[in-house]
Amino acid sequence: MAGIDDLIAEQEQIFLRRQPRSTELIALAGEHLAGGATSNWQIAEPQAVWMSHGSASKVYDVDGTEYVDMHGGYGASIAGHAHPEIVAAVSDRVRRGTHFAQPTEDAIWIAGELSRRFDLPLWRFANSGTEATMDAVHLARSLTGRDLIIKVEGCYHGHHDSVQVSVLPEADEVGPRSAPTPVPGNSGIPSAIRDLVVVVPFNDPEAVARALAEHRGNIAAMILEPVMMNAGIIPPADGYLAAIRDLVHADGALLIYDEVKTGFTTGPGGITARSGVTPDIVCLAKALGGGIAVAAIGGTHAVMSLIADGRYEQVGTFNGNPLAMAATRATLSEVLTAENYAHLDALSTRLREALEFTIVEHGFDWHVVTVGAKGCVAFRRERVTEFRDFLDIDARLGHLHWLMQHNGGVFLPPWGKVEQWLLSVQHTRDDVDRFAANFARFAGAVAGVGP
Repeated sequence: MAGIDDLIAEQEQIFLRRQPRSTELIALAGEHLAGGATSNWQIAEPQAVWMSHGSASKVYDVDGTEYVDMHGGYGASIAGHAHPEIVAAVSDRVRRGTHFAQPTEDAIWIAGELSRRFDLPLWRFANSGTEATMDAVHLARSLTGRDLIIKVEGCYHGHHDSVQVSVLPEADEVGPRSAPTPVPGNSGIPSAIRDLVVVVPFNDPEAVARALAEHRGNIAAMILEPVMMNAGIIPPADGYLAAIRDLVHADGALLIYDEVKTGFTTGPGGITARSGVTPDIVCLAKALGGGIAVAAIGGTHAVMSLIADGRYEQVGTFNGNPLAMAATRATLSEVLTAENYAHLDALSTRLREALEFTIVEHGFDWHVVTVGAKGCVAFRRERVTEFRDFLDIDARLGHLHWLMQHNGGVFLPPWGKVEQWLLSVQHTRDDVDRFAANFARFAGAVAGVGP
C-alpha cells in the first residue's frame, strides 16, 4: 500500500493548515515545557492539538475549530463536557473550599455506591489510575508476603515501576510466545523490577497455570485489564476470567482487575459486573470523576483490612479531595444512570452497524469491536485475541483514519492503532453519523489506492 503514505502526507498538510495557532503555541511551549506538551501522549504526528474549551459532545481547538469529541480524554470524558450536573456540583464545592486533607461526607456515599456496583465491600480513593494499580500491587504483596506478580503482555497499568514491563514491546523483543520475555516499558526501569514480573499472553489460562507452577508459592497476584484496552479492544474469551481467578486462588494468590479504562465505559459496574467474575481488588479512575482527576481501589475484607488496621498505609495528600468527591458523586448519581447507558448502547449500535456496512461495501476484512461506550476498528483479517495478533496491524491505516476523522471534524486519540473512541452521554445521532461519514471517506480512499 505505497499509496497510503501519499494519502497520509496529503492529510497531514490539511491538518497543519487548519491549526496555525497550535503551531505557534508549540513553538512557544518548547522554551519551558519539556517536549512542548504536558504529557508525551499529547505529542502526535504531525503536531499536537492545543485545545480551548469543550461543551456537551464538542471540543474546540485554539484556532476555533469545532470537533465532535470522540477522544474523550483517553476514556475519562463519558459525561461529555460541562455537564450541567457536574458543573453545579463542582461550582458549589469550589465556593465551600477545595482541599482539607480530611474526609468529607460525599466519600461515604461514593464508597457505598461503588460497593453496590462492583460487589466489593471496602474502598479507598486516590488520584490516578497509576496510583490505584500501585496500591493494588502493594496490597497483594503485603497480604500474601510474596514478591512476584503475573502481568499480561501488552497491558498498560500506569507508569509506576512494578507494572512498567511488556507494555507495548516490539516484535523483535518479545521472545517466544510460550515464555514471553519481560521487556522494560520505559527507560529507567531496573532489571531487578523486571525480575519480579512474570509475563503471560492474554486469553491463555494454560500460560497462567504454567507460570504459577514454575513459581509455586511465590506469586502475589495477577493483574490484568479484564477487557484488554492497550491494543485496540480485546475481549476475554468465554470462561477466561473465571479460569484465571480459580487458578490464582488455588495457589494462594490474588486477582486484580485494572478497570481504569473499562470501569464505567463498559457499563455501570464495569467488566466486574458484566462478567460476574469478581476480583479480589479492582482499580478505577478516568470516567469515575466525570472529567476531574480521581481514582478508587476496592477490595475484599481480607485485602482492605490491611489498610483498616494499619498494616498497609494507603496515603495521599489529595486522596478523597472534596472537589473530586463532589464531581464523582454527581457522575455516579446523575450521569451514569440506566437511561444514559441505554442511550450509549443505542449510539454504539448505530455507529457499529454503519461502519460494518462500509467495510462490507468495500470488501475489506477489518473488524469493528465495541464494548459499552468504547469501540475501535482492527485493520486485520483475523480477530485480535492477544497482543501478538495486534503487532501485525499496519499502523499507517490507524494514523490515516485519525487524520481523516480530524480533518472531517471528529477528534480521536492520536494513536489510531492502539486507542479507542469513546461515546459520551451527551453525544447525539448526528455526532456518530459524522464519524461514520468520515469513515466511509477513509475507506473509499484506501480502496482507491488498491493492494
